[in-house]
Amino acid sequence: MRNPLLEPFDLAPFSKLKTAHFKPAFEAALDKARVEIDTITSNPEPPNFENTIAALDYAGYELERIASIFFNLNSAETNSEIQNLAQEISPMLAAFANDITLNEALFKRVQRVYETTDNTGLSEEEHMLLTKKYRNFQRNGALLSDSAKEELRAIDKSLSKLKLTFGEHVLAETQKFKLHLTDPADLSGLPESAREGARSLAEAEGLEGWLFTLDYPSYLPFMKYSTRRELRKKMAIAFGSRAFHKDTLDNREVLKEIASLRFQRARLLGYANHAEFVLEERMAKTPQAVQVFLQDLPEKALPAARREMEELKDYALNTDGVTTFEKWDSSFYSEKLKKETFDLEESELKPYFELNSVLEGMFRIAGDLFGLHFEKDPSIETYHEEVIGFRVRDVADNFTAIFYADFHPRPGKRAGAWMTSYKPQFRREGKNERPHISIVCNFTRPTQNTPSLLTFNEVTTLFHEFGHALHGMLADSTYPSLSGTSVYWDFVELPSQMMENWCYEPEALALFAKHYQTGEVIPEKLVERIRASANFLEGIATVRQLSFGMLDMAWHSGDPAAVSDVKAFETEAFGETRLLPEHPQTCMSTSFSHIFQGGYSAGYYSYKWAEVLDADAFSYFREKGIFNREVADKFKEYILSKGGTEDPMDLYIKFRGRKPDPQALLERAGLADTKS
Repeated sequence: MRNPLLEPFDLAPFSKLKTAHFKPAFEAALDKARVEIDTITSNPEPPNFENTIAALDYAGYELERIASIFFNLNSAETNSEIQNLAQEISPMLAAFANDITLNEALFKRVQRVYETTDNTGLSEEEHMLLTKKYRNFQRNGALLSDSAKEELRAIDKSLSKLKLTFGEHVLAETQKFKLHLTDPADLSGLPESAREGARSLAEAEGLEGWLFTLDYPSYLPFMKYSTRRELRKKMAIAFGSRAFHKDTLDNREVLKEIASLRFQRARLLGYANHAEFVLEERMAKTPQAVQVFLQDLPEKALPAARREMEELKDYALNTDGVTTFEKWDSSFYSEKLKKETFDLEESELKPYFELNSVLEGMFRIAGDLFGLHFEKDPSIETYHEEVIGFRVRDVADNFTAIFYADFHPRPGKRAGAWMTSYKPQFRREGKNERPHISIVCNFTRPTQNTPSLLTFNEVTTLFHEFGHALHGMLADSTYPSLSGTSVYWDFVELPSQMMENWCYEPEALALFAKHYQTGEVIPEKLVERIRASANFLEGIATVRQLSFGMLDMAWHSGDPAAVSDVKAFETEAFGETRLLPEHPQTCMSTSFSHIFQGGYSAGYYSYKWAEVLDADAFSYFREKGIFNREVADKFKEYILSKGGTEDPMDLYIKFRGRKPDPQALLERAGLADTKS
């Protein structure tokens, strides 16, 4: 059987792929990568930057390409066959990663280059690569004893499988729950778009009536608009109890084992805990710095959050006689109060945010800022008929990137939104290899009667993920491991959160916020209300985000071995940030995929950390003009194109002319003058 993954390809050959192709492709690519490593270690020439450090960074390129295709499919278009294979492949890749970092001969060559190279002869990027390669060996067991190395291998093998299991459980739980309604009275309060979507979901499953799921485009409108409080409760409990049912999909023991193994791994490597290990390679540097950050902001936000929550409770009591305000009331009464306060509701905005129009406007903004042009190309193979492929060119018509966009929920696709890569940017042998970037979202589907109309939150999510995509597409580095989004995790959110700012600017909204039926640009009065409402309940939102960071740090800044009750541990971690009653049926940790499956362990704080950067960075655009090319060129040069080639704070200072000012975030959030 011919294997398209073992033949030369640039674009991922989705149309030719079968699941059976992956395992032999991985095996062959692993063999080739091992030969490439052996070639480095057996080189009779004295080790130097080119024959050791650079060669190591380019080694295993084919393996990386195959892995990117496979694991991206496992996130966006999975099935039981792919999931079973992932459980088999992941330990193989973990073992290979250990084979590299625990290879004594290879480490000696890297160490020799690190200790003898005159750094004055290296570029900043080369110096960064050398430092990172050496630290990667040092931080991942190269100095351990033989017995400790074997222990590390066992831990990494277990972690690779457990993280997959955690994600599989969350996906299965999300897709298992369905709220099937047949009485029209149960749709009370829901806008027509939500009803249509539910009708379409029911029809797709051969059911009469309406179907609601835990996918965000279905779940969030129900929680915001349904007047049926008992049904909101049913949805909220189902969402909050995912993988928390004492059955085969329960994640409590899975996450405890993940956290414990991370702790054991960190201690084995000489660190106090997993957070200390992770944060050594972050802008924050230490768990103490993160804890200070997570404690300082609540001092500003908690008084506002408590006032806002009391306002919501009073509103619910006075409006509907709600005496005990619960989690399933928050979105509903927030939306009602927002409409009353600003004469603005989400359903009023949605007709102005038709997906294709927003997409075109977003591309226009990227063109005005960074000189990019996006052209849809049907010849680009995709993994699903709904995925759109684009060729991206710069202002001089040079090919810049391939861009994939996947917008709607479906079976086999995990919840949320993310950016990923199918091919990194790098230079080799005089050629600048350009990246293949993808964003994956779960936005409102079109129905029989309407196109895909986005909520304003979905609009900002799209711009957020597009910011990550720009970071990947505009990469301009030499070495793949330093390219694009390969930066410190608390810096990677800067481009994404930065792009959200344009969603609130009248000059930008005029490019894409157009009524899908009339073509009318969104009225100025609605724009004013969007801007006026931008900080609505910002105290609650800030405390909520900070509480997630606190939970993350609680799991990863100590020894979790003593945790017997996941729910009790979580409740204690949330501490005074808890603004609503807890319920024994729900638990966030069991579905907290960011930290237990994704790459945000000991790093969830980075969302708020990056908000400090993005608020300060956008204030620069505000000073000069939101489409000012001089500022945009600097942002492109120092933030979007440099990747991880320099220290992120140095890059930020080159862009901004100084360090970020946290006051910009407090002012934007309306918290600057909050008193306790």
